[in-house]
Amino acid sequence: MTPGATILLALAVPVAGAVLIALAHRSPNLRETITLATAGLLFLLVASLAPRVADGGRPALTLLEVMPGLALKFAVEPLGMLFALVASGLWIVNSLYSIGYMRGNEEAHQTRFYVCFAGALASTIGIAFSGNLLTLFVFYEALTLITYPLVTHHGTPEAVRAGRVYLGLLVGTSIAFLLVAIVWTWYVAGSIDFAPGGILRGKTSNAMMGVLLALFVFGIGKAAVMPVHRWLPAAMVAPTPVSALLHAVAVVKAGVFSVLKIVVYVFGVDAIAGLKSVDWLPFIAGFTIIAASIIALRSDNLKRRLAYSTVSQLSYVVLAAALLTPLSVIGAALHLAAHAFGKITLFFAAGAIYTAAHKTEVSQLDGIGRRMPWTMGAFAIGALSMIGLPPSAGFISKWYILQGAMASEQWNAVVIIAASTLLNAGYFLPIVYRAFLVAPPASEHHHHGEAPWTMVVALTFTALATVIMFFFPDVPLALARQLAEGR
Repeated sequence: MTPGATILLALAVPVAGAVLIALAHRSPNLRETITLATAGLLFLLVASLAPRVADGGRPALTLLEVMPGLALKFAVEPLGMLFALVASGLWIVNSLYSIGYMRGNEEAHQTRFYVCFAGALASTIGIAFSGNLLTLFVFYEALTLITYPLVTHHGTPEAVRAGRVYLGLLVGTSIAFLLVAIVWTWYVAGSIDFAPGGILRGKTSNAMMGVLLALFVFGIGKAAVMPVHRWLPAAMVAPTPVSALLHAVAVVKAGVFSVLKIVVYVFGVDAIAGLKSVDWLPFIAGFTIIAASIIALRSDNLKRRLAYSTVSQLSYVVLAAALLTPLSVIGAALHLAAHAFGKITLFFAAGAIYTAAHKTEVSQLDGIGRRMPWTMGAFAIGALSMIGLPPSAGFISKWYILQGAMASEQWNAVVIIAASTLLNAGYFLPIVYRAFLVAPPASEHHHHGEAPWTMVVALTFTALATVIMFFFPDVPLALARQLAEGR
């Protein structure tokens, strides 16, 4: 099979899966079998492209030419390859988890849930393999629209309000800022294709580079840089597998992936390094990291705490991109993967706690680790990764970001990383302490155990993957180095 055909199939398989899932709505077992089979096939297709990309190849496909110089085109480069591997791989695990969660909580509209999930993965692959800004924008918007029914899944007034915030902020920012930035780039550079070294070097003034960068960063609302972040905690009203999709598999990763890809392939790291007009970005990212961490520290609701943790962690990627050094770019790419595995583990654990014990607040978790040791053990590993401690993947990505900050003598960034690490420990470690070292309240008579086995298997797998990436980071590290070297 040619690489172009593989790219096309990777886009088509989730769409075909969504159709088959809808047709199987009367048979839950068949519906869920199709979901798992589709997820597995997508991962195999994506993984089959990895050796070619690792060897320096850049598989490409032009799907549709809208007009001369403007086409829907795909090109698989190292960052997109890493993102696609993470997203397609975690879809398998999330699907397994979703079966236990949706059945265990007797959720309504399960077929719609699985259909939209498949559509979201198709959009995510389109973003990962986008060869230019037009393709990125089309699939970025598609991802927003296909995930809206997931956010409003429960249909309650609270869910509807959250959906309005979600849709309003993400579509509003992308139309008002991102689309303007894309058109401006096309006018200035004469091209919107992603290219190593960037396409804007020498094409506009330094001041305009700063304005363009601001339009891109705040136009990509999925990156949740403050103040364009409110959609993310609002969307926590959705079922936990949706939260995992939003925070680890697709939506927020599409945001920071897009920011990093645009910095590397539109602006060019070397082209904007040292420009005063872009000096504001590390401070905005740093403020988001610290402010979101403080809000997380003050939140008793577990999913809200995890949501603001995500806002903070995403801006590590933005901060790393803004440092404009090879080491920080490597760290940014690695953090895409490290955060994905760690944060999906934490949300899986939160959903398992809700399913088995019907608890949603941190203050309710005293002694729960004694009844749910697998779940809270996995939570502890995910927490270590968010803090950035070994043996977890988060340590590696934070180490590269920190090395990049020190190499460029950007000491403000070093202080932000150190302070946020302490804040991360401040809002994660007390949960682990409560779970294992505090006795459950005497008034609690509900003797629950673990959640359904599919949920426990899924969260155990992602926790193990977080540790395995610490010891064997070769594949993501090789792709990240290719990205930083401009290959």
